[in-house]
Amino acid sequence: MTILKKTLHGAIAFLVLAMLAASPSYAISFGNNSSEWAYDGECDDPRFAGPGMADTLLDEDMGRDASDCRNLLNKGRIYIRSGGGDNGVHFGDNSSEWAYDGECDDPRFKGPGMADTLLEEDTGSDASDCRSLYREGSIWLR
Repeated sequence: MTILKKTLHGAIAFLVLAMLAASPSYAISFGNNSSEWAYDGECDDPRFAGPGMADTLLDEDMGRDASDCRNLLNKGRIYIRSGGGDNGVHFGDNSSEWAYDGECDDPRFKGPGMADTLLEEDTGSDASDCRSLYREGSIWLR
């Protein structure tokens, strides 16, 4: 009986993991459907890229086209722009006066996670903030 239980538990665990792996959208926060362009069959969220994307992307649509983006990601027609990792981006160090403030101050990036005022001297000097925001898809390289 014990061997049967262990086998059954193992099979259930395997099935759950297989289902999670088959759905690439599992760990992504897509947000809501409050964009003017939600439910139009194209992803309007600038955190994504690929053939299923709308032609014009606005920062204000980030996290506001959940259904379209989730469906297209699951179909393989879009992908996460930052890939969830660093993609070889050199973030530099944390020597900026504005490091560790929760906003990226490096002018090489853009997106809703950016500081309002960008200074050239902060290029490569806000690594911790920019790396975190890049990995979550709140900023991307220009």
